Amino acid sequence: MTGKVILVTGAAKRIGRSIALRLAAEGAQVAIHYNGSEREARATAAECNDAPIFRANLESVAEIRRMFEEVAGRFGRLDGLVNNAARYTTIDPLAIEEADWDFIHSVNLKSVFFCCQAAAKVMLAGAGGHIVNISSLGALKAWPNNAHYCASKAGVVMLTRALANAWAPKISVNSVAPGVIPFDQTDERIERFIAATPAGRAGTGDEVAEAVVFFLKSTKFITGQLVAVDGGLSQK
Repeated sequence: MTGKVILVTGAAKRIGRSIALRLAAEGAQVAIHYNGSEREARATAAECNDAPIFRANLESVAEIRRMFEEVAGRFGRLDGLVNNAARYTTIDPLAIEEADWDFIHSVNLKSVFFCCQAAAKVMLAGAGGHIVNISSLGALKAWPNNAHYCASKAGVVMLTRALANAWAPKISVNSVAPGVIPFDQTDERIERFIAATPAGRAGTGDEVAEAVVFFLKSTKFITGQLVAVDGGLSQK
């Protein structure tokens, strides 16, 4: 990974931060995306060898495209993209309104596509690259009060497969679906998930990052694939 330019969206906190730190440790030149969490983004960037930070509201395609122009302008290339930024809400499906649906899908699915598109334009003009889309256990398990979220993350899985076909052989596109990664947060629902996990524990951001790094370092012959980092929970 030494010297590879990798943009991570939503890199200020939680899983995104774990991924950025792991990439920096692997020698990559990390580009840190954030929207509202500037303080956390700067802290993460400082731990990633003073990586540059890029602000963009991913609800806006214009801002997405501007961000990728800034990244390409700064580095002259882009070797990898990790689409990590996402939103999550719990709502009874009978109570979901259009605004609730759009709040989730504008970032969880729409922005993933347009980030992939913007990245691909840079990569295809050069030597190609690797894209990793962060999906979710919610793409593999049906959660009744998260129907809008599950749909968005399942969409990421199929989008990954479609774009893998579209941009092979120069770009690989793969997906990682984290399971229970609580970051010291807990509630009754999280505890139930942990109890049901065959591995007998919750996962960590570092374990998700390990799967992401695998795809970023792997041959481009591995593409269109999904790896669940969930301790076996999706198999139950």
